[in-house]
Amino acid sequence: VQLQASGGGLVQAGGSLRLSCTTAVRTFSTYAVGWFRQAPGKEREFVAAISGNGRNTWYEDSVKGRFAVSRDNAENTVYLQMNSLKPDDTAVYSCAARREVNAQTVVLITSRYDFWGPGTLVTVSS
Repeated sequence: VQLQASGGGLVQAGGSLRLSCTTAVRTFSTYAVGWFRQAPGKEREFVAAISGNGRNTWYEDSVKGRFAVSRDNAENTVYLQMNSLKPDDTAVYSCAARREVNAQTVVLITSRYDFWGPGTLVTVSS
């Protein structure tokens, strides 16, 4: 399973960006997806997750109310809408996937993700 994150860029504080995570896998609705980020000099951080059917989501505390994860399984794409961006959100954002029997499962443990894609850089200027 190959994943590709896109949509990063330079934005001013308070602005918005929408990231996309795309794949060519044929049964994408059976994959739970997570969004991660890694800022320079910092460890990777788990940001958000969504179940295969899109009905269940999870957010890290610092992004709750600002970020929204969604998916369009017909388009094999998971989105991360990022609003009210802050300079602290600056990082390389990447997505990961894990196939789950239960399409309602949100995978909350980083090490359980089996497939990772290259990230996209988000830079928030103050």
